[in-house]
Amino acid sequence: VELLPPVMGGEKILCIGVNYANRDAELTAAGGNTEATSPSMFFKPPNTLVAHNQPILRPPESEQLEYEGEIALVIGKTGRRIPKDRALEHVAGITMCNEGTIRDWIRHGRFNVTQGKAWDSTGSIGPWMTTDIDLTRPLHITCKINGEVTQDDTTDHMIFGFVDILSYVSTFMTLKPGDIIATGTPSKLNQKADERKWLKPGDMFEMHVPEIGTLKNTVQD
Repeated sequence: VELLPPVMGGEKILCIGVNYANRDAELTAAGGNTEATSPSMFFKPPNTLVAHNQPILRPPESEQLEYEGEIALVIGKTGRRIPKDRALEHVAGITMCNEGTIRDWIRHGRFNVTQGKAWDSTGSIGPWMTTDIDLTRPLHITCKINGEVTQDDTTDHMIFGFVDILSYVSTFMTLKPGDIIATGTPSKLNQKADERKWLKPGDMFEMHVPEIGTLKNTVQD
């Protein structure tokens, strides 16, 4: 059986940046603002994400291919200005997303990250969408590279939770069935922001969330 991306043809993929408390500390150390009252956000094209067991591709233009394991919400019901107490009614289910980044390309412009987030086949999504899940309880995210744990955190450390994100985003845009929201990634273990380890050909990425399963991808040039 060959699995394809579990959600195809949605109108938009939205990504939340720097949304875990330990990542906010990283940003502070780099001179950033820790007093954000709203989520940081950007769009991601669908063709950036491959399915479970499909290869992630490192482009020839950069060696700075980086992984970011995230919980992704899949919208199931159209909503605009969704109140927080009704927000989870608009979620069809969740999946896992490796929100891949070409790190040096996010610095080409002064105030945006789009260039580093839009490369074909640099991230992944899957292996499937889980619908029967309690999103009010913490989810445990573990990511490994070649069997070594490199991310290990729970969603109760998110700065903006699922309900906050859904309510905020729907204030200024209509959420539609098939839309995906990647909700942010925890810090890398034992890695400072200026000492990142890049993915290279032959590496195996694994992301595991007990309530969903395991997403695996190898890296190729």
